[in-house]
Amino acid sequence: MPEKKDKKTANQKIEEKLFLKRKSSWLGYTPAQEKAVFDFCDGYKKFMAECKTERLCVRFIEDSLKKAGFVDIGRAVKIRKNDRVYKKIKNKVIIACIAGSDPASFRLVGSHVDSPRLDLKPSPLYESSELALMQSHYYGGIKKYHWVNVPLSVHGVVFTKSGRQVDVHIGEKDADPKFIIPDLLPHLAQEQMKKEAPKVIEGEDLNIVAGHIPVKDDDIKEKVKFSLLKYLNDAYGIIEEDFNCAELEFVPAVKPADIGFDRGLVGAYGQDDRVCVYTSLRALLAVKNPAHAGLALFVDKEETGSYGDTGAESFMLYNFAGEFAAKSGLQVDPAAMLEKSKSVSADVTGAMDPTFQSVNDPQNVSYLGRGVSIEKYGGARGKSGTHDAHAEYMQYLRAMADRNGIPWQTGENGKIDLGGGGTIAMLLSRYGMDCVDAGPCLLGMHSTCEVASKADIYSAYLLYRAFFED
Repeated sequence: MPEKKDKKTANQKIEEKLFLKRKSSWLGYTPAQEKAVFDFCDGYKKFMAECKTERLCVRFIEDSLKKAGFVDIGRAVKIRKNDRVYKKIKNKVIIACIAGSDPASFRLVGSHVDSPRLDLKPSPLYESSELALMQSHYYGGIKKYHWVNVPLSVHGVVFTKSGRQVDVHIGEKDADPKFIIPDLLPHLAQEQMKKEAPKVIEGEDLNIVAGHIPVKDDDIKEKVKFSLLKYLNDAYGIIEEDFNCAELEFVPAVKPADIGFDRGLVGAYGQDDRVCVYTSLRALLAVKNPAHAGLALFVDKEETGSYGDTGAESFMLYNFAGEFAAKSGLQVDPAAMLEKSKSVSADVTGAMDPTFQSVNDPQNVSYLGRGVSIEKYGGARGKSGTHDAHAEYMQYLRAMADRNGIPWQTGENGKIDLGGGGTIAMLLSRYGMDCVDAGPCLLGMHSTCEVASKADIYSAYLLYRAFFED
């Protein structure tokens, strides 16, 4: 067969060299690579089905670490090269580390295990209109109208008056009962529909239906509430006062699913930020012989500002660095270790939505399927509340991704005076370490079912792994 002649003009060749042209990473995958993407995401969906709260995430991570030979740092006497240690903090944070050839600095990937949800108020239970209901207080940034008429499950812990911990997990199995917040029927919603979106369903309207059958006793005033409390006492030993010492979280009972005829997308609750939790965990577990100490940080409270003793605002990372240094025999201040380190804030960003394109700058937004998004800054309106990565560090990440053949893109989370959103990047960078945000983009972020591209999920895993191993 005669060789095809290159019909490109001189200017077309120059254009090809000079212009930035991102394309779907699916186009560059071989059949074997596509299979790797799909196989990886099968494991991811299983993780997402099992880990709908921060406590469940930390339990899964700890089990995975133990199977891979990690030990609690409190039991480690001396940390040597390639030793694997972890520290669990209040069942809501876990820090895992592999000692490298140079243990005096970290390659750190940080993600957060919490997601928007409905928590119960301290005294939530009441009866009205032949129903037992529970008052909720939403956690994180949500559109409140998303949470009505959605089957819910509940997970968490309750402490009885005697101090016994009761684990509660109801609604995920097919045979389990579910819970729901009913919305007003459209036939009677003329006034409701005149309200602005934030007011259509208000915070005090998020009352969860929890029971219906009354006790057959005329001497009891609140008959349905009585029946529900009696059931909880018989099943779990709980009394109403125990709700004051409980953490019960209501989340969508829907299971993760492939989206689209071609199954190229994943739909699931909580992909912000558990997509980065899973991919960074898998990346750390794949590391064999790192040059620097590889550290995966899984934190809580990001969705409410990272405050508190399990949020990135706390000193838990500094404390871990000090413990790691001491047990590694290093005569170095933890602050100096962290300043020498490099980090990735593993968090998601918004994807271009074909229905709502006007909220984004099309040249500076992430697109589903074009690879992991490496974002120089987040924040809002004048880069407020963000870390702005330096050009040198962006070049470092670009060179590393290109060298390893990892599909990537960059962008912003919405137009300048519209968008924004914080991550833990600014809290990692305060130690003086380089940091940048990197993660998949999502459709429907903070909704009850977010959507990600399987190609982007896999490229995030590849980026975090290359970073740990670099």
